[in-house]
Amino acid sequence: MQSVTAGMPANPESSSRGSADLYSQYINPQWVRLLRLLALDVHYDRCLRAELFTSSGERILDFLSGYCVHNTGHNHPAIVAALKDELDRSGPAMLQSHVPELAGELARRLVERAGGRIARAFFCSSGSEAVEAAIKFSRATTGRARLLYASGGFHGLTCGALSLMSDPFWSEGFGPLLPGTQAVSFGSLEELERQLATKQFAAFIVEPIQAEAGIVVPDPDYLRRAQDLCRRAGTLLVLDEVQTGMYRTGDFLAAHSFGVQPDMVMLAKALSGGLVPSGALLMSEPVADSVYSSLQRALVHTSTFSENSLAMRAGLAALDVLESERLGERAARLGTDLRRRLTEALSPYEMVKSVRGAGMLSGIEFTAPRSLRLRLSFEAFRRIHPAMFGQVLVMRMFRDKQILTQICGNNFMVLKVAPPLVVTEEQLDRFVASIREVVDCAHNSAAFWTEALGMARRALKI
Repeated sequence: MQSVTAGMPANPESSSRGSADLYSQYINPQWVRLLRLLALDVHYDRCLRAELFTSSGERILDFLSGYCVHNTGHNHPAIVAALKDELDRSGPAMLQSHVPELAGELARRLVERAGGRIARAFFCSSGSEAVEAAIKFSRATTGRARLLYASGGFHGLTCGALSLMSDPFWSEGFGPLLPGTQAVSFGSLEELERQLATKQFAAFIVEPIQAEAGIVVPDPDYLRRAQDLCRRAGTLLVLDEVQTGMYRTGDFLAAHSFGVQPDMVMLAKALSGGLVPSGALLMSEPVADSVYSSLQRALVHTSTFSENSLAMRAGLAALDVLESERLGERAARLGTDLRRRLTEALSPYEMVKSVRGAGMLSGIEFTAPRSLRLRLSFEAFRRIHPAMFGQVLVMRMFRDKQILTQICGNNFMVLKVAPPLVVTEEQLDRFVASIREVVDCAHNSAAFWTEALGMARRALKI
């Protein structure tokens, strides 16, 4: 009988390097070079709950969750089993000429949990695609073309989504985007009211908590007052809950904690348990009816993979897990305690400005040091690249503490803390102790800065 190891590489690390070389050659060499620079280029054999297991025998704690994809943890057995059952059925998948029953059931459950004005759902494959749908649907509903968005937000990397983002890094070099978009400062009701008074805008598209801007939580009444201003102006309130939804911040939607009833909500990432690409745009009945307004327009907006049976089955199973394990309540309770403990542990350090967030979505904001001893080194590699300090923290947490984190995409001075909602209290303890030790090293060890400057020099050569 042939050995089960026949044909397998004798050295997993060698295989990993070979796979990386293929990725570099045929996909994106710069991504591989960046991972190697940051010492993040490891090979993962398997991933379970909040742990990532490498081929070299290490256990990595995941405190990033694929940017809030893995709310139910990696490879939750109930979701895996549901997908296996669906495959074993050999049922209809992407026929494009039938009524997908699973899509109706998932839509019902999402609509019921969203509540308020939400009455219908459109399924797609990603958050960016949900944003594109929201742009079209808001224009169809209002008859207006212009769009408002909050500066600092992140909505995706397709052309329409890029048109709703203020950081030029993401759009530079890609040519003209959608005309008629306008930014207002996140949290500024005065700016919002001034723009809405023109009655030219179809929608105000905004994250209830800005994730990539640095886990920015608005004042408690901001979204309620923004909603009132939108209603008076005939502008739709559209919430991007791609990172904040699916119980990440405690409630099913962050909108619920702010007491608002949006006209549309975007969901994705955690929607299918991190196993199948899936997104959704939830909307009010008037919005849906303005798009699908006649028999001739039944297919006016659709997507090939949108209601495929695997994504819908995974979505139903993910909801079952989130609710049967009460992961939203758990996120609210443990997240509040985590921020309290992080604040206590990091308050003695001058480079830590604040700890903030909601549920199991937190950010640790750093600031330039006041003391001359630290400021000279800090400024040296901020001049090299503004993300350098944050990425050194990420590298140290990964290499020295075996914890995966990342800085926020639009605010390089904020470390994102977003573990799966199944994270254990012992794992939270480990994170608090580890980040304190790394921050202490940054404040008290010359080696932290000399190694960082060495990495910066290597980065200049890439």
